[in-house]
Amino acid sequence: MSGQTLSPAWRLALRFGLRNSRLATVLGLAILFGWLLLALFAPWVAPFDPIAQNTDIRLLGPSLAHPFGTDNFGRDVLSRVIWGARIDLQISVIGVVFPFLIGTCVGALAGYIGGRFDTICMRLIDIILAFPFLVLMLAIMAILGPGLGSFYMAMALVGWVSYARLIRSQILVLKESDFALAAKSLGFGHGRILFRHLLPNAMFGSIVFSMSDAVLVLLNGAAVSYLGLGVQPPTAEWGTMVAEGQSFITNAWWICTFPGLAIVTLAMGFSLLADGVAEHLGERP
Repeated sequence: MSGQTLSPAWRLALRFGLRNSRLATVLGLAILFGWLLLALFAPWVAPFDPIAQNTDIRLLGPSLAHPFGTDNFGRDVLSRVIWGARIDLQISVIGVVFPFLIGTCVGALAGYIGGRFDTICMRLIDIILAFPFLVLMLAIMAILGPGLGSFYMAMALVGWVSYARLIRSQILVLKESDFALAAKSLGFGHGRILFRHLLPNAMFGSIVFSMSDAVLVLLNGAAVSYLGLGVQPPTAEWGTMVAEGQSFITNAWWICTFPGLAIVTLAMGFSLLADGVAEHLGERP
């Protein structure tokens, strides 16, 4: 568009999108809060038992009685989507917390201590990053066995490297700053300097990244469930529901469409929240 100027309407929209990060934050929080409410009140909101089977109404299309239809076992898809929010929200949060904690500790120590310890940590990170993320995670889960516990363990063993690199890079810069040098000159201990002065100022980027990383964790959780290594049937989980409905996509599209849309909306909530917070802090994840 060289040589052209934006119309007033496009300039207004661009200015609004760039400067009004509050809208993205509020919209992201609204989506996440909505799913959280559904998950918390699932026993009262869901119209049917999510695992109750009724072969007399199997593959029933969306209707007033079953707004999302029924699956091949006669289970209500809407009820399973609502109950599945509990599992997928848990996956998104817990799957981020453990890598965040491990990566923060390792990255902070590597950046502050430096020397041989830093070199060892960086080489370990390089080795892990040399393998495709999902392939390495699936290999670990294949060894540990299917289930959410194996998924969380695999995420912790593989996902911490990104947080470690972010924290390390921030610590390397901050430990040469004036306030860190002043703390050293006052005789503060290394633990106080690192955990009370450097780390709180280095964690903003990692916090924003964790919000966008929750999207990847959600998608990875759905992927491993789709492949049969995650949540096991008959538990209601969106990735498992998509896998169960793929065989009926031509004549019962609703079985995998509605859980797929649930994954998209929850991922959108995390993404909007991450973008809004990043804009507010003046940085991108």
